[in-house]
Amino acid sequence: MDPCMACLPPRLVLASTAPVLVLLLFVPLSPCRAASGSSPSAVLLPVDKDGATQQYVTMFWQRTPSVPVKAVVDLAGAMLWVDCESGYESSSYARVPCGSKPCRLAKSAACATGCSGAASPGCLNDTCTGFPEYTITRVSTGGNIITDKLSLYTTCRPMPVPRATAPGFLFTCGATSLTKGLGAAATGMMSLSRARFALPTQLASIFRFSRKFALCLAPAESSGVVVFGDAPYEFQPVMDLSKSLIYTPLLVNPVTTTGGDKSTEYFIGVTGIKVNGRAVPLNATLLAIAKSGVGGTKLSMLSPYTVLETSIYKAVTDAFAAETAMIPRVPAVAPFKLCYDGTMVGSTRAGPAVPTVELVLQSKAVSWVVFGANSMVATKDGALCFGVVDGGVAPETSVVIGGHMMEDNLLEFDLEGSRLEFPVHFVVSPRGGQVARHYVLPNPRRGIVTRNKRLRLETGRPKSLVLRL
Repeated sequence: MDPCMACLPPRLVLASTAPVLVLLLFVPLSPCRAASGSSPSAVLLPVDKDGATQQYVTMFWQRTPSVPVKAVVDLAGAMLWVDCESGYESSSYARVPCGSKPCRLAKSAACATGCSGAASPGCLNDTCTGFPEYTITRVSTGGNIITDKLSLYTTCRPMPVPRATAPGFLFTCGATSLTKGLGAAATGMMSLSRARFALPTQLASIFRFSRKFALCLAPAESSGVVVFGDAPYEFQPVMDLSKSLIYTPLLVNPVTTTGGDKSTEYFIGVTGIKVNGRAVPLNATLLAIAKSGVGGTKLSMLSPYTVLETSIYKAVTDAFAAETAMIPRVPAVAPFKLCYDGTMVGSTRAGPAVPTVELVLQSKAVSWVVFGANSMVATKDGALCFGVVDGGVAPETSVVIGGHMMEDNLLEFDLEGSRLEFPVHFVVSPRGGQVARHYVLPNPRRGIVTRNKRLRLETGRPKSLVLRL
């Protein structure tokens, strides 16, 4: 058995047959707060990637009696919504009355009246109305805003793993029709956005921990996690990443994609792009967020791959093609343009041996460096494709960082400080063997370590990322 698997309780894994787990979960020697009946210091969601839809799916517990619920995880959205039309039974749900403070804070513009059937979560009068949205297609319906018990795993050692319960967690009832297209039999969508009633803010208020969460996504053959609250993040055995986190600001888009209020999605300030250390000529105005809300760079778990505005896409793919001219090309595989003979691409512990792509952030010294494992996509016929997609002319957002580029990277979203935090490492400059200091989102499975201020890729077993909670 994989040593990671032995350290993680099986019930934390949605796909129990996954051969590899990215994360180990450790606990301190002192008793955790949840064991004494008080609020936990951290709670978590296991996250699996559904291979058929490329969506990230989690599982939590809800209602009385408690039942497991699967939901697609989203960095956007106003709040959790679940299907209340198909078999929602609970003795602990409660309506959110029209005109109440929670209803006003949810900015509801409607009130449910005139339901003559038997009372149920989907049939309530004088109840605040929300508009749950399938954010992939932007299809939305009206639904009652209610509260009910919601339980998540804590990080205590006893088996079975204990759960912490939020007795009055606010969410919206969605229609069964909204679940069409959701992966892995999910019956709702879980929002991790900045919104007041999204999971990070509600949990922080209920359990009284910091309004932040750490995200580590994993490919379909592994399992990832979202950790809410306060915890250090360590490479086994000695590197505590929480003590070396640096950050880039999280920007606020002044306009939502539907107009009106400020966006609750996560934007960062990409100021340039490099391929193999060379700056790519770009229209810099496209990288900034306009007053209209158009442009800029955001992170999205619902976009499988990184999407670039057409002129940016052409410039980046042209630069990548020039740097990989010696690698034999094969016919394009949709939705990608640049595809290579996988048998002719070398392999490193950082993935396929291809040029790095750097997203330059608030200064030239701070970059998100993307290695081959996150820039290349393997196809069924053995091709390796450069995993960026043409987003068309004049899209709402110029750069959308998709799930594949975020996988196996530790990202901490600090909502109170409005910043995205990640560890600092030294990386080898792509030219001349020079050592340049960059801020890199490290991949624990790639065994990145520093020695004498020079990065090398381990030839032995890769290190595991440990969340010491």
